[in-house]
Amino acid sequence: MATETRTQYQEELDRLEASALDGLDLVSTALERTLEAVEHQDVELAQLVVVDDDRIDGRYLEVHQSLITLLATQSPVATDLRLISALLHVLKSVERMGDQCVNICKMIPLSGNEPPADREMVKLILSMGGQTKLLISQAKRAFADRDIELAHDLVRQDDVVDNLNRDCFRLALEIGDDADRREWAMTMLLGARAIERIGDNAVDIGEQVAFVVTGLFREFEDASHPSS
Repeated sequence: MATETRTQYQEELDRLEASALDGLDLVSTALERTLEAVEHQDVELAQLVVVDDDRIDGRYLEVHQSLITLLATQSPVATDLRLISALLHVLKSVERMGDQCVNICKMIPLSGNEPPADREMVKLILSMGGQTKLLISQAKRAFADRDIELAHDLVRQDDVVDNLNRDCFRLALEIGDDADRREWAMTMLLGARAIERIGDNAVDIGEQVAFVVTGLFREFEDASHPSS
């Protein structure tokens, strides 16, 4: 009986890990739609992202509650306890990523149907989003495979996002004297910042990979506090 109970417990933990990591796929889809909405100033698509965030929130609540139940009923120790703790952090990162997509999409109607958009700024935003989608995918692979090297590499990948974010800021400063164009650029900067935060959340998931494998938690070097 004890062996059967242990097997059921392990199967449930595996299922919950898969469900939590699949939340990253939901975020990737939300980000892809968000970028399309930004590119085409598609208010209807932006609204769909806002409404569909309920799926990400629902995934968070469902898996979070199930993990808490496992903690209460199974009293996991050692490796399993680290995994459950890490998955709770992953879920929070997933929920925050979805919220950032919502934040961007809520800005799109504020610009109007035909905003004085700057093509180069839009291109930078799309590049940021594309790179961030790669980060999300890599974070998922690193956690699923317990790959610390791949997790650490998220910091290097996130540097690309950070540099693009700085490029957006510089371009906004040079956007010109037209008040409408400046207002649009400021809105886009908020969107760029939201994408940058999604990248940071992907790095946070990478840090949880190292915690699961080693039992020690520390922020990856240069992830949040660059030395330069």
